[in-house]
Amino acid sequence: MPGTAPPHLDEHATVIAAEADDVWRGLCAELERSFSRVPAAVYARLVGADDTRPAGPRPLAEGSAFPGFRVLVASPGEQLTLQGRHRFSSYLLIFRLEPDGPGRTRLRAESRAAFPGRAGRAYRRVVFGSGGHAVGMRRLLAAVRRASERPG
Repeated sequence: MPGTAPPHLDEHATVIAAEADDVWRGLCAELERSFSRVPAAVYARLVGADDTRPAGPRPLAEGSAFPGFRVLVASPGEQLTLQGRHRFSSYLLIFRLEPDGPGRTRLRAESRAAFPGRAGRAYRRVVFGSGGHAVGMRRLLAAVRRASERPG
């Protein structure tokens, strides 16, 4: 997505009782777990996503991919930016990790997307208008929090 970023859609955040390095590991693990399953790959193919299967370096780094997303920026403990595109939308999902006191990290997830044409506008209504995107983001952040706070 060279040039300007797509419009801001929403942002979700959670505070996690863990250091940024642990949150980074939890975030990467949950993204891999959530988006590398068969339903994600099927969905990515149905909407014509650029990336439909896991590829590239592991652990996640610039150029890594999984269904629906490619890693654009990977700055461990600080920021992970995912980029994607399919026939209804081009989008960014930006995760930022920020200190929030001793042993605590705030994880913010910002969504940006453009929905060109009539089909794009209809897709936006279904995904965002239904509240489905917000539910999915809250679930993802809760899973990252559980994975990051888990001992060991």
